[in-house]
Amino acid sequence: MDSDTDQQPIRVMVVDDHPMWRDAVERDLQAGGFDVVAVAANGAEAVARFPAARPQVVVLDLQIPAPNGVEVTAEVLRHDPSARVLILSASGEQTDVLEAVKAGATGYLVKSASREELLDAVRRVARGDTVFTPGLAGLVLGEFRRLSDPSAAEVDQPQLTERETEVLKMVAKGMSYKQIADRLFLSHRTVQNHVQNTLRKLQMHNRVELTRWAIEQGLDEE
Repeated sequence: MDSDTDQQPIRVMVVDDHPMWRDAVERDLQAGGFDVVAVAANGAEAVARFPAARPQVVVLDLQIPAPNGVEVTAEVLRHDPSARVLILSASGEQTDVLEAVKAGATGYLVKSASREELLDAVRRVARGDTVFTPGLAGLVLGEFRRLSDPSAAEVDQPQLTERETEVLKMVAKGMSYKQIADRLFLSHRTVQNHVQNTLRKLQMHNRVELTRWAIEQGLDEE
C-alpha cells in the first residue's frame, strides 16, 4: 500500500491502570503485528517513559491515576507533536470525549470496541486519520460547531479551491484519505496533496488542527 507505516511495525505505548485489561490490549496489539514499546499503569509513568520509548501511537485510558488521560495527552504532544493519541476508555460521555479531542487526541474508542476495531483504529491513527467509535464523531462535530463563533468565520477567510473545500468537508466528517479518494474518484496521493495544500494556506501543522478549523467553519455540514 502507499502508507509509510506499512514498512515496519507501528510503535505503540499502552497506558491503563487495570493490569488485566492492559495486558490484553498489549497481547492483541502484538498479535496484530504492532511493536508495543512501552506500557504504563498511570499518568506519571506514561509521561516518564514516553521520551525514551518514542511511540508513534499512545493507546491511552482517560481514567488513570494522575495525571489523567487528558493531561497525559497534552503533555506527550508537547514533547512530540508528531505522536498520535488514541483514547480507549470505558466512558463515552460527551465531556470526556470533547476534553480528549481538545487536548489533541486523534481518536476515541470505547472499551466495548472489538479487537479488530482497535487494531484498525491504531493503523488509521498512525496514518493521521481521525477515528471515533460510531456515534461519537457526530457528537464532537456538533459540539465544536456549537461552540464556534459564527461572526469569526468571516474574518481572514483563506482562499481554498473548490476541490480543496470538497476534500476538507470530508476530512471534517472524519473520513479517511482512502474513503475520500474512493468517493471523489481520486488517488490517495492526490487527496494527500489537497490536504497538504490546505494546511499550507491555513498555516496549520496537522490534520487535527485542520479538522478543528473545518468544524468551526461548519464545513462538516452537507
